[in-house]
Amino acid sequence: MDKRLLVLASGMFAIGTDSFVVAGVLGQVSSSLDVSIALAGQMVTLYALSYALLSPVIAATAAHWPRKRLLLAGLAVFVVGNVITAVAPNIELVLASRLLAGLGAAMFSPTATATGASLVPPEQRGRALAIVIAGLSSATALGAPLGTFIGGWLDWRATMWFVAIVGTIAAVGVAWRLPNIPNPPAVSLARRLAPLGDARVLLTLLTTWLVYAGLFLVYTYIGSSFERATGGDARVLAGLLLLWGVAATAGNLAAGRLTDRFGNRRIINVAIALLALDFALLPWSSASLATAVPALIVWGVCGWGLLVPQQHRLISITPSAAPLLLGLNSAAVYVGVSISGLAGGAALAWFDSHFLGLVGAVFIAVALFVAEWAQQRIARADRQSAPATPIAPNAVR
Repeated sequence: MDKRLLVLASGMFAIGTDSFVVAGVLGQVSSSLDVSIALAGQMVTLYALSYALLSPVIAATAAHWPRKRLLLAGLAVFVVGNVITAVAPNIELVLASRLLAGLGAAMFSPTATATGASLVPPEQRGRALAIVIAGLSSATALGAPLGTFIGGWLDWRATMWFVAIVGTIAAVGVAWRLPNIPNPPAVSLARRLAPLGDARVLLTLLTTWLVYAGLFLVYTYIGSSFERATGGDARVLAGLLLLWGVAATAGNLAAGRLTDRFGNRRIINVAIALLALDFALLPWSSASLATAVPALIVWGVCGWGLLVPQQHRLISITPSAAPLLLGLNSAAVYVGVSISGLAGGAALAWFDSHFLGLVGAVFIAVALFVAEWAQQRIARADRQSAPATPIAPNAVR
C-alpha cells in the first residue's frame, strides 16, 4: 500500500472526526457554556455549512496553488479552528471557530481526494480513492467514539484538543511524506455547478440532502435523544457510537456488492424505507439500551450504505462528469448536516428530544418519493436516448 495515501487518509480521519464527534459532547458544551442544547447544536451546523459551501469555491479559486501547499494550509486552518474551539470562553467564539475549522476542511478534503488519484496509475485510482475516503468513514467507527470517550473521561475541551492533535499529526505526515504534485487542470466554479441544470442530477442530490438532514437531525442531538438508553453516561454513549460506526462501515462495504447485483434503484428504495421506519420508532426504541442497539445498527447500515447506490446513480447519469457529481453529492451530505442542526434546534422548541426521530422520519419519507421521481426521470431519458429498434418486414401483420 502506498504510504502517501495513508497520510491523506489521516487528514480525512481528522476532518471526519470533527464532523461527528461534537454530537457526543454537545450536552457538556451546553452545560459548560450555560447555553441551550439547541444553540450548542449550531456548532455542527456552522462547521458543516462552511465545509459544504466553501469546498467547490476553494477548489475553483485555489486551483493555481501547489497541491501540497493547499493541503498544508487547509490542515493548519483546521487545527487553529479546533484550538480556538478548545479554549473559547463563550459560545460566540466557539461558533466562529467552527466556521474556521470548516474552511480548513473545505481546503483539504477535495484536494486530498484529487491528489490521491494523481499519485497512482489510472488503473489503481479506484483503490486509491477508497483508501483516502476510508479515513473519513473510519472516523465514524473510531474517531467519534474515541473523542466522545475522552470527553466523558475528561471534558469536551479535551475532545477538541484531541481533534487538533490528530490534524497536526496529519499535517506533519503531509509535510514529510508527500511530494510536490503538479496542479490539475483548473475547473471553474460555473463548470463545477453545471450538472445542477440536469433535473435527474438535481433530484438525486435532493434525495441525499433530505435523507442526511433527517439522519443528522437526530445525530446532532444524539446525547439527548438516547439519554434514557445511556443513563447520561458519556462512556455508554461512546460505546453506542462505536457500534453505529462499525455498522456504518459494514453497510458501506456491503452496499457496493448489493448495488452491483440488484441495481441502485432497489437498494436506494429499501435503504430509505428501512430508515424511515427505524426513525419513526426511535421515540420508543431509544428508551432502553436493549432496543437502542438494533435501532442504531439499522441506522448505521442503511444510512451510510445509501451513499454507494446514490453515487452509482449519479455516475450512471453522466459518467464523464463523475468527479464533479461525486463532489456535489458530498456537498449535499454536508448541507443536509448543516440544516439538521437548525431543524433539530427548532424542533426542540416544540418537542421533547426523544421525539426528534419522528421529525427526522418525515424528511426521510419525503426523500423516498424524491428518489423514485429521480428514477422516473432517469428512465424517461434512457428511453428517449435509446436507438429505435427497426421492425422486420414480416413482423407487420
